[in-house]
Amino acid sequence: MPDLIAQGPRPDDNWRRPLPPGAPVTLGRDPAAWPVPWESFLSHRHAELTWRAGRLKVRRVAGSANPVFHNGKPEDAFDLPPGGAFVIGRTVFTVADRRATPSPANGPVLLEARTIGHEELDRLKFRDAPHRLDVLSKLPEVISSAANDADLFARLGDMLLAGVPRADAVALVATEVGAVEPCGPKEADAGPPVRVLHWDRRRACEGAFEPSRRLVTAAVANQQQTVLHVWSAPVPPAAPMYTLQGRFDWAFCTPLVGEGCRGWGLYVTGRFTGDAASTVLGPLQSNELRDDVKFTELVAEIVGSLRQVQVLRERQGVFRRFFSPGVLNVLSGQDAPRALEPRETDVTVLFCDLRGFSRKVEESAGNLLAVLHRVSTALGVMTQNIVENRGAIADFYGDAAMGFWGWPLDDPAREENACRAALGIRAAFETVSRAEAHPLFGFRAGIGIASGRAVAGGIGTAEQAKVGVFGPVVNLAARLEGMTKPLRVPVLLDEPTAGAVRAHMPRDAARVRRLAKVRPYGLETPLMVNELVPPAGPDSVLTDDHLADYDAALEAFLAGEWVRAYEILHKLPPQDRGKDLLTGFILQYNHSPPPHWDGVIPLTSK
Repeated sequence: MPDLIAQGPRPDDNWRRPLPPGAPVTLGRDPAAWPVPWESFLSHRHAELTWRAGRLKVRRVAGSANPVFHNGKPEDAFDLPPGGAFVIGRTVFTVADRRATPSPANGPVLLEARTIGHEELDRLKFRDAPHRLDVLSKLPEVISSAANDADLFARLGDMLLAGVPRADAVALVATEVGAVEPCGPKEADAGPPVRVLHWDRRRACEGAFEPSRRLVTAAVANQQQTVLHVWSAPVPPAAPMYTLQGRFDWAFCTPLVGEGCRGWGLYVTGRFTGDAASTVLGPLQSNELRDDVKFTELVAEIVGSLRQVQVLRERQGVFRRFFSPGVLNVLSGQDAPRALEPRETDVTVLFCDLRGFSRKVEESAGNLLAVLHRVSTALGVMTQNIVENRGAIADFYGDAAMGFWGWPLDDPAREENACRAALGIRAAFETVSRAEAHPLFGFRAGIGIASGRAVAGGIGTAEQAKVGVFGPVVNLAARLEGMTKPLRVPVLLDEPTAGAVRAHMPRDAARVRRLAKVRPYGLETPLMVNELVPPAGPDSVLTDDHLADYDAALEAFLAGEWVRAYEILHKLPPQDRGKDLLTGFILQYNHSPPPHWDGVIPLTSK
């Protein structure tokens, strides 16, 4: 990956940034842009840069106050090959295709290799505390405002160069523990592969450098402590084995600790001035590098801690999409592993499927990404209502979602919470499906809810597992969801769930009506299915009197009094599709029950 090097009027006014392939970046003072703090001629958004097909495309942003100079004259758009340059104000921007790679293991002979422990540094005080603390105080903002890892690496490089005046170059390196990399006979003891995540140097015009693989491995992979190396003599230019050339070269590497930066290290290198032997070979108290090492250790500790906080926040954000806040409190506690263990418990399972999905896929075969966006929006409606009502997301099945209640926390109100989630999903789809501009226009949802015993928890293998629920109650919820199609209602409940709603939910929160006694396709045992109905209101299709009439019609239907049942069903409004099953079955048999009538309607499809 090529770099863009910015060099201002002073030697220390410079930075290096990797150019992401195909992704445009902006130079300017905008918080989201690449800043050039020393350049007063730079506008808020000055130039857009895109690396594509081996060239850098530069475009001056309309409205920027000052020109962009290319080949000595102002231009608004041009391409640059590696090695090309342009100028804004007093700053030269150069495309560099120089890469930093770790040196071979057989580098120059070490004059000194020293491991520096935390306790040794704790006894030392900064000799230039105000400047170092000023730089350190900016670290939290640097990490929190970084757009991505590449931006973070570049900003850390700038901070290290600002905080370590003796450094000629810095790098963020990483060891890949456990990886296998081919190497020659002389590199057999090189240890794990080493990558250079980012590097920068104080004088951008000087060549690339090679971080010592031996040093990085010793500090990051082996000892997990800062290690200082000092080399004795220069090597011929034809075989550059180590970082910088001179009478004495030094480098130290400090590991970053924490899950958010596992295997990373801060690599700092430079040249000594004066009598190097007296300053390096003596005790650390008199070593001119003492403040630089201590400063880098503090940077590493702060970066490691802040990155760990970021990891935990991101992880909690992921969990928040699947668990309610109460469940999250349990999972984030000390008993989280035990809480995740599978166990048999009473649960309520909600299965929600998107209606009209297959037809939309066929209609939009040429733009499947748009259909995927619509499905993602629909799944978002489902999961939001499940989580907001204290449920957990068990799985996604294409255009369907499954949630459940009763684990890892026992939930005495699991049936009510599941029904509130179902009513929330139904209301959301009814609202947006009528708005032509909404991604869910024309979609509907079918929901099945069942309650019973199941095994819930982390289900899977030792290598790969997910939170889920397993048992007949899951199959029943899926069956009920499927039956919402032939029964033409949005939400169906099994008897235990319906009983809990009748007993514990006020009618201004939810209502239930027994819909029919059916024999599901492929099953022998009949099942009384119930519809979950929203509370009565100005926009309700069904009043409480309508529900009472339907219940009387169902009783007559079950008893074989079909003429009376048919008369009562005609009192219900035509918009009520829930009565169609009974009405259609009565008409199919010409108002007379078939022989040996047992009140059960067999369903001919799933």
